[in-house]
Amino acid sequence: MIEKIVPAFAQLSEFASIGAGGGIVFATDDFFATCENMIMDSEPVFIEDKYTEFGKWMDGWETRRRRTAGHDWCIIKLATKCVIRGLLVDTAFFTGNYAPKYSIQAACLTTEEEESIPTRVSKMGTACNKFDAKHIERLKSDKWDEIVPVTALRPGYEETRLNFQKVLSDDAWTHIRVNIYPDGGIARLRVFGEAKPERPPRNQVVDLISLLNGATCLGFSNAHYGHPKNVIKPSKGKCMSDGWETARRLDRPNVIEANDDGTMKITGQEWAVFKLGFPGKIKQICVDTNHFKGNYPDSVKIEGAYLGRADWCPEVVGNWHNILKPSKLSAHNEHWFDCDSDVITHIRVTMAPDGGFSRIRALGYVDDQII
Repeated sequence: MIEKIVPAFAQLSEFASIGAGGGIVFATDDFFATCENMIMDSEPVFIEDKYTEFGKWMDGWETRRRRTAGHDWCIIKLATKCVIRGLLVDTAFFTGNYAPKYSIQAACLTTEEEESIPTRVSKMGTACNKFDAKHIERLKSDKWDEIVPVTALRPGYEETRLNFQKVLSDDAWTHIRVNIYPDGGIARLRVFGEAKPERPPRNQVVDLISLLNGATCLGFSNAHYGHPKNVIKPSKGKCMSDGWETARRLDRPNVIEANDDGTMKITGQEWAVFKLGFPGKIKQICVDTNHFKGNYPDSVKIEGAYLGRADWCPEVVGNWHNILKPSKLSAHNEHWFDCDSDVITHIRVTMAPDGGFSRIRALGYVDDQII
């Protein structure tokens, strides 16, 4: 069995994938497989006998064999302005056609610069046209800050496909340029880091637990099938693996009984702690069990705490108080609850006894307190 060593930065929020809100705004070539495949949320797959009119179908971004001067590259708009702590370049199934080397450059673009980028048309079998290439030159992306130097990649066999790279810069970026040398393919790209959004107005309702507003998952009890950091993505969940799902607890009773309020008489539970993007007051909570039909939790409880500048860890007790008492859930459904919390910086989500859900939203107002 192959042991995969995953660095700590891979536990942070991810900002390049489509589910997080990332997008491809430019690519030099999309001949064998379009660049959008590289930021798909799903794991790459290989279909042995699948071909297109352009050649072998590949689940990733693959350019043609370059027969002109230069090298291929693309520009990705990240989900939000963020500090990049690390990347994963996955070459899965690209064994004789992977890009031999890559580098990453980054920039923080102004609204005017973003609006100057031509609308992208993603189509297999094509390359960028002269009009788009001329307009994209105005960004001078070849001069952007280099956050990953030219680095060798490994082929997409199971033991070599995962190419993790730590990033040392503390600057915040909105866009990255991915250079491949000179051509070839990459199955998936993941960009891990910390969101650095602008502070919303105090009177604006915002999702305080959205990763786009800087929320992060700090800890959890179990993530056997899906990580709890998935539940703070801005998009609707696409499948069960795109949510938080635990293993079945082994201490569940042989015969389950119900309480008077309809919740189950079960002692076991699973939890996850999240730091909000800004201190604030939560007014409404949504727990979405979309796709969870036979494995949703029986109930959910949510607590909040104001921890100031302290970093949460399991040893931090904190002054936790109920925001949402244990509340019954149902299959494949959005559950909206009204609440009125104090000013808090963290929430603890507890499901009983186990199972999973797709997304959580915590709508409220940012407080003036700065931590």
